[in-house]
Amino acid sequence: MAAPLQPPPDPQFVLRGVQSAVNALHFCRESQAQGSSLLFSGSQSGLVHIWNLQTRRAVTILDGHGGQSVTWLQSLPQGSQLLSQGRDLQLCLWDLAEGRNAIVDSVHLESVGFCKSSILADGQPYWMLAVPGKDTDEVQILEMPSKTSVCTLKPEADAKPGMPMCLRLWQANFSTRPLLLAGYEDGSVALWDISERKVCSQVSCHEEPVMGLDFDSQKARGVSGSAGKALAVWSLDGQPSLQVCSTHELTNPGIAEVTIRPDHKLLATAGWDHRVRVFHWKTMKPLAVLGFHSASVHCVAFAANGLLAAGSKDQRISVWSLYRPRDSATPFLGESEVGGRHFTAA
Repeated sequence: MAAPLQPPPDPQFVLRGVQSAVNALHFCRESQAQGSSLLFSGSQSGLVHIWNLQTRRAVTILDGHGGQSVTWLQSLPQGSQLLSQGRDLQLCLWDLAEGRNAIVDSVHLESVGFCKSSILADGQPYWMLAVPGKDTDEVQILEMPSKTSVCTLKPEADAKPGMPMCLRLWQANFSTRPLLLAGYEDGSVALWDISERKVCSQVSCHEEPVMGLDFDSQKARGVSGSAGKALAVWSLDGQPSLQVCSTHELTNPGIAEVTIRPDHKLLATAGWDHRVRVFHWKTMKPLAVLGFHSASVHCVAFAANGLLAAGSKDQRISVWSLYRPRDSATPFLGESEVGGRHFTAA
């Protein structure tokens, strides 16, 4: 007989002290952490906390958004620089090198929506930034750090996808053409060719607005979640054309964010039902439902070492160690073996 399934474990630890809802999380790259593992969190009160995960304490608090909610965080690959986006319509660039915590540049945003920005950077001095545009259905593409406008992506007149809700810049291997995936208010996901300023493909994935998406460029496969119950998995062929591969209905509606682990083995979702769900990314087999939080989970983030962090309206950040990344030559066990235990999913 198979071994009985056990409940998921508790978080490895919990970070407290934010004193407002946690809306954004981002793990620092190992090369930038200078020997200690760092986690950035953005709060509804406009603060960015930098957490040392060894001491489990906030080592720095950044205050640059005038008390307005921080909705997105992203570090740059070159040097100790951090981007923070706030509801104050500012996207701030922070210099965190050698203990500094200064805003060295900013981009004024013209959209009051909740759409998070996206970057395309490979360590070069120049990088690309996608932000919500002035009109409600537009996306603005900028070259940074000069803030030069590359283009404005606007749907055709007869297309009415509504507001962009989430963005993902990427570039195919051996290609110099930047592409943008955008999830829209009408539940569709569109692939934009930035060089051509046109939509290559668009597919209807959800009946409700797309709240979050992520893309695995190695497998040319992505996932999106919405205000509804369904997770949609879609792929991109060589045309390029988007196609819905499968949908996976959850128990309760509302997915605030989806993220694929850097090793492309796991997928995690942040749920309005207070739950974090973990899936095997290749098969979409449900592996675990993590039920620690007492309010909506707004954000989830993976570290390169496999740690999973979740931020919630309950003002807490839970940090989990569930499935250690395996060497790429070793098959991943989709049966959710963790330290000799098996645990249930729902």
